[in-house]
Amino acid sequence: MVRPPTPDDVGAMADVHVRSWRETYRGIMRDAVLDDPELLPRRERMWHAALTDERYAANRIAVAELDGALVGIAMSGPPEKDGSPWSRHLYVLYLLAEHHGSGAASRLLDAVIEPTASASLWVADPNPRAQAFYTKHGFRADGVVQVDDGVREIRMVRTPGDGASFVERLRSGSRLDEIAR
Repeated sequence: MVRPPTPDDVGAMADVHVRSWRETYRGIMRDAVLDDPELLPRRERMWHAALTDERYAANRIAVAELDGALVGIAMSGPPEKDGSPWSRHLYVLYLLAEHHGSGAASRLLDAVIEPTASASLWVADPNPRAQAFYTKHGFRADGVVQVDDGVREIRMVRTPGDGASFVERLRSGSRLDEIAR
């Protein structure tokens, strides 16, 4: 089940965030970052602010829950820069590895960004699983690259309607490997 979070979810959201980072980014992100004992408290402060601080009122946040436990988190907000051609920016989408392939990530994405909305995001490179997921949802690498704290990231963007056309093509019976091209 995907739902809006409550302030009571902050600890579990931070835990999913940190566990997902450790599962996904070991070998990509510096171990000193992933093993920092302050990582979990910093994520708790971040999520508390995201849920309670008026500066983040325009953000959309969702959590995925299974059998009463949080297994995924997502957050989108206004674009990073004023004048951006995209209506939303995906800041966070993490799902515990044991739930990959369950459909929860797609539901989280749709909960924070409408399938027909234009959007942008940064994704670690290499991270072929995440890049393939975003491609399935209409995002394409636009050639812009940045390095953030030693992690190479590529920007992926979706223009209006790209996500919807993916859904329509999937419903029409097209195979995933054909759609992702």
